[in-house]
Amino acid sequence: MCHLSNFGFSEINMNYFRLLKLDCSANNARIVQPGASMSVQVRKVVSYVEKTLIEGGKAAEKPLVMIVAAAVIRNPWADKPFQENLRPEILAAAPPLGELLVGEILRHAGSADAIEAYGKAAVVGTSGEVEHASALIHTLRFGNAYRNAVEGSSYLSFTNTRGGPGCVISIPMMHKQDEGLRSHYLTVQTCIYDAPAPDEIVIALGAATAGRPHHRIGNRYSDLKELEQEAQAE
Repeated sequence: MCHLSNFGFSEINMNYFRLLKLDCSANNARIVQPGASMSVQVRKVVSYVEKTLIEGGKAAEKPLVMIVAAAVIRNPWADKPFQENLRPEILAAAPPLGELLVGEILRHAGSADAIEAYGKAAVVGTSGEVEHASALIHTLRFGNAYRNAVEGSSYLSFTNTRGGPGCVISIPMMHKQDEGLRSHYLTVQTCIYDAPAPDEIVIALGAATAGRPHHRIGNRYSDLKELEQEAQAE
């Protein structure tokens, strides 16, 4: 169980989001992708920020700030029979969700340059398929919005799971440009007390402004060099 006192949460009203056209005639704001065949209902946007100053009893040389930006959306496949083709909903929902969440991440980080590590996650409610969660984050139409904004080249590490309200949202991360830097193998976790509902999906991005404080386990490249040396010595 997570405790609100341990977290830095903020919730925003969707009306501020200038990058997307909003139709607020319904109870839930609808994000509309121009020319798209459908819209995605966003019930709320939640952000979480944590800042680590001391690790292992020693002050961090550079404080580690980790950020989560998450959107709670209605599952676009909810209340429908099994769908063989998920592409229409992916094309309509993934691009605006990527732009929305990248905007939130950058707002908290202060700049794209401040972000050193990144990742993503999706949690589908109990009435949905894990494939529904996967569909909206495992597409370049979602991930490229983040990579392009922060000049990243690494793939976005991820989790895609099923859960209920208050479940852990876990986002693994790695360095945005170097997948072998173990200093930036990080995981940020949070939860949203009332999400996902059975017919909802939580879509989230994670960011970190530094590697782990006092990282000292080397990296993938040093292991490869040692293994090569050991092989040559045999």
